Amino acid sequence: MQEIFRIRDKISLRPGFTISRKAGPWKGTSVTWFSLGQDTDISQESYDQPRLLLGEWGKGAVILGKEKREENLCQGRLLLIPGEMLCGLKTESGLIYTEIVLTEKENIMNNFIKAGEAVELKELLPYEEGSIVNLDIVRNKSLKYVLMAFDEGTGLDPHRAPGEALLTALEGEALVDYEGEAVHIRAGESIRFAKNGLHSVKAISRFKMSLLLVLE
Repeated sequence: MQEIFRIRDKISLRPGFTISRKAGPWKGTSVTWFSLGQDTDISQESYDQPRLLLGEWGKGAVILGKEKREENLCQGRLLLIPGEMLCGLKTESGLIYTEIVLTEKENIMNNFIKAGEAVELKELLPYEEGSIVNLDIVRNKSLKYVLMAFDEGTGLDPHRAPGEALLTALEGEALVDYEGEAVHIRAGESIRFAKNGLHSVKAISRFKMSLLLVLE
């Protein structure tokens, strides 16, 4: 049976420790889960490539620039860190987040996402009666990160994706069928699809999700 999981169950959270774990063996795309235990921090560093930070559990602060401006990071929040910007993190209670490094030179970023400003993912797109709403956050040759909002009873017919995918429920509930096996997914849970895996989505209630598609 296809596994439904929470990212916070995939990586240890230990007081005083910072732990990182690769989310998948994806060529050309860096997706990493990080955990910061109680009262830990990561010193400010800068990278050439822009990065997306996705809050998965807990609460912490992202420390930006020479002025050390702080942005809160928690479950369901997204933050775009431009290349060459100083960035650190700290938490008092514990934090788990996903880091996606945008390794391609050409990234098409949605104008809703402002560099260095955290946003609530599920607040970026509305529901439409009897409809499915899509919103691309970023895409390049190696990946696509998209949000979707389903009105109750709507869904996606069985289809196959051209790369590995990670679906995360942001709000509501849905029934996901993967290769003939149906699983129930709720806010805060994720499911992974293999490349060309046959899958469909049916919203039980109004339902919002993110989808990270990694292309080879």
